[in-house]
Amino acid sequence: MYDFDTAPDRLETSSTKWSRYPADVLPMWIADTDFAVAPAIVSALRRRLDHPILGYAVAKGALRDQIVADLDRRFRWQISPDDIVFLPGVEPGFNMALKARLTPGEKVLIQTPMYRPILDAPGHWGLEPLQVPLVRGEQGYGLDRDALAAKLTEARAFLLCNPHNPTGYVYTRDDLAFIAAACEAADTLIVSDEIHCDLVFDGRPHVPIASLAPEIAKRTITLMSASKTYNIPGLKTGFAIITDRDLRNAFNTARGGMVDSVNLMGLEGTLAAYRDAGPWREALLDYLQENRDHLGRELQRLIPGIRYHPPEASFLAWLDCSALELKQTPHAFFLREAKLGLYAGEVFGAGYEAFVRLNFGCTRSTLTNAVERMAVALSRRIGS
Repeated sequence: MYDFDTAPDRLETSSTKWSRYPADVLPMWIADTDFAVAPAIVSALRRRLDHPILGYAVAKGALRDQIVADLDRRFRWQISPDDIVFLPGVEPGFNMALKARLTPGEKVLIQTPMYRPILDAPGHWGLEPLQVPLVRGEQGYGLDRDALAAKLTEARAFLLCNPHNPTGYVYTRDDLAFIAAACEAADTLIVSDEIHCDLVFDGRPHVPIASLAPEIAKRTITLMSASKTYNIPGLKTGFAIITDRDLRNAFNTARGGMVDSVNLMGLEGTLAAYRDAGPWREALLDYLQENRDHLGRELQRLIPGIRYHPPEASFLAWLDCSALELKQTPHAFFLREAKLGLYAGEVFGAGYEAFVRLNFGCTRSTLTNAVERMAVALSRRIGS
């Protein structure tokens, strides 16, 4: 019904993803997929453009009601429409949260590796980051509970990313209950980036940490958006869910002078995504899951030296290239030798220089091409 095997040409479209590198480089770095947007979203945007005025916008009651219904249906999380604060994205949301509740010199806990905007956020407000790495086992990533609990006693806020970017780790209910209890004991604010919550594989459940209990919701700011799932990040729209009135008022106060109204077309696109594009999302999820598995098979066949834990969510693969023993970072090597633009591991924190992040939100033929380029580049190195 939906064609994910055909990629629209994105050159000369002002695409960040396709503008960074020369035309001979295949870009697979930023978290932006190459799939045509769901027809229901495109139709909704076209209908809105039939009206000749594009003024400042507020969210319709229908959008608030749709989000409330979806959270209840998908996650068994009951909120009120008034708990939702619309934003031009998740990144402004976690920065507003830190500005609202912390003062310079206080500490913020982050689990590494972590995508750069979260790593950078404490520094914007004179805060000190506390980094606790996720631990890696044979089956993938998980919590270092002892280290996490110890650091949380020092932290004023915890910037949680669930599902985790870049590893694709999905926190279990037990994980989240442990985090929630530790944060409650330490009186720590939880800021939870859950932007990939609609892209969880293998039938796993996503659990919003704020849904665990009212006392956890009271100290939590949850950040979500349709942008990653429905490939509409350029519409610059997201939202925070804050059930505690005092925390929500402080958060709204922090937007002063920085964040005003939200993109009109983003609000229209978000409503259409949640209301009308569910079948498209289900088809996309199936395609991405097969891409994830295809990547694993191709790496095993062509480059078994790359260590790859299939992500439990998202369209991002975290690849450990340390066994390749390259003389430069794998990002630099594959860019120069394979004409492949990946995300450099060092961007996700110190100690990850031997990693790269690969975006498999693309056609299967593009994904195959990417792995083959990597394999050819490595074979040339060995043969030289």
